[in-house]
Amino acid sequence: MRKIAILFLLAAAARAQMMSDVAMALMNIASGTAQNPQSAPMPMLMTSFGKWDAMLMGTAFLVDTQNSGPRGGDKLYSTNWFMGTVQRSWGMHDTFQAETMLSLEPATITNRRYPLLFQTGETAYGVPLVDAQHPHDFVMSLGFHYMHQVSDGLMWDLYFAPVGDPALGPVAFPHRASAAELPEATLSHHWQDSTHIANEVVTAGMTYKKFRAEASGFYGAEPNENRWNIDSGPIDSWSARVWYFPSSNWAAQVSLGRLTKPEKTEPGDQVRSTASVSYTRDGWSTSFIWGRNHDTATQHDLNSWLVESVLPVRRRNFLTGRIEVVDKDELTVPGIFRIGAYTIGYTRDIGTFAHLQTGIGANFTTYSIPDSLRPAYGDRPLGGNVYLRFRIRKS
Repeated sequence: MRKIAILFLLAAAARAQMMSDVAMALMNIASGTAQNPQSAPMPMLMTSFGKWDAMLMGTAFLVDTQNSGPRGGDKLYSTNWFMGTVQRSWGMHDTFQAETMLSLEPATITNRRYPLLFQTGETAYGVPLVDAQHPHDFVMSLGFHYMHQVSDGLMWDLYFAPVGDPALGPVAFPHRASAAELPEATLSHHWQDSTHIANEVVTAGMTYKKFRAEASGFYGAEPNENRWNIDSGPIDSWSARVWYFPSSNWAAQVSLGRLTKPEKTEPGDQVRSTASVSYTRDGWSTSFIWGRNHDTATQHDLNSWLVESVLPVRRRNFLTGRIEVVDKDELTVPGIFRIGAYTIGYTRDIGTFAHLQTGIGANFTTYSIPDSLRPAYGDRPLGGNVYLRFRIRKS
């Protein structure tokens, strides 16, 4: 009888482990379908009701930004996002997860933009944005995920999202572990991860041990200027992505997609290629990202490269850095220009109050630009931010 009881307990433990593999695979997703390294910090609140597990995450920055030169500007604004998920497992093999991600940026970023030198992409009041970043939609994500474990190490999954994240690019900058203490967008956002808010997303994926392959269909247009609604359209674009996770500290991906007329003011489609490697150990997170857009109307190939990192020092201090090099063809001066942006910053945790981890910080950005842009931007364009950071986490 004792041997039978031991075998029963071992079998139960094995079933629990298989269940946790499927559930954890969904919990590790950072933005719809993309993943940080498994070891990356993921502050959250967790609870259970009945057979459902629920998680709540969120980050908000209150930012005062200053940009120099003829094209610079200043503003007080807030970038923010809040994500809730519910998850339930059936038996040993099946897990379902529903998620929603909301942002109050349509209200906390006035005039449909905040100043950011050399940023381009999307429109405000019908005019293409230049030297400014658009707010995110109120509904950043609304998705449903089902995952089934076939055998040890082999899983397949299906994802549908009226608003969601297709299989294209790395984790988007608001949710990337290496960008956790940087409140402003990347200049290469529309080269690497802008599809994290797409519509009518359908994705199928297969995971085998350290590898994962995914393919998506979705509506390729960027969100419109009404940031409070949910856009919709035909599934006219596609993407495919392969991940490799050599250990819990690493996440690498390559992806390719064709976006049908993503920018409403531009005539062509975009073929987007990306590759990235992210590493996290003991809270130190670093990402290396490359992205290229091929414009089918102009036949231009525009490249971007990014390195960013956040290093915790003695628990309450965070050093941040970001280096970008990106080709821009939508600036105020006609032509294609290679822009370099170099950011360094510091955040100091103040404390955790009522499940809010609070911090105060600042960062500073300097740029390298071609001589032909100096009349429009000045000889030494600079940018800086001072901010308060709030993050939901367990006390």
